Amino acid sequence: MTLPAVRRDPATDLFFDATARGHLLLRRCTACGAHAAPPSDSCPRCRNATADWEPAAGTATVVSWTVVHGRTPGAERTAALVELTEGPWMYAALRGLRPGERPWAGMPVAVAFERPEGGEAIPVFHPADRTGEHTA
Repeated sequence: MTLPAVRRDPATDLFFDATARGHLLLRRCTACGAHAAPPSDSCPRCRNATADWEPAAGTATVVSWTVVHGRTPGAERTAALVELTEGPWMYAALRGLRPGERPWAGMPVAVAFERPEGGEAIPVFHPADRTGEHTA
């Protein structure tokens, strides 16, 4: 799955500054302390519109996934819905699977970052036991 180039705006400057350094940030509600995945504009628990950026652990578990088939043989890629350790869910590419390997619900994963040509660094996930192995 080729990732699209993502561009920043004033609301996402801090998030993309962090991804460029290899860090994932989440929104944390200033009223109740609940975490929200970017690009949330209000708290999922209390609907407060004020939140601060906070570093995330960078770990998650797979909730669900889909295989995206390309037009050419071997161009299949996996996209996953992951639950971050802090609680929010996020959609992202799932990289680092071995040929024929399929993810499973509850599979531990860890964040990495890719920078599509002309865009910002964006989060992708790898099986937690092989985050150092990168397959684009």
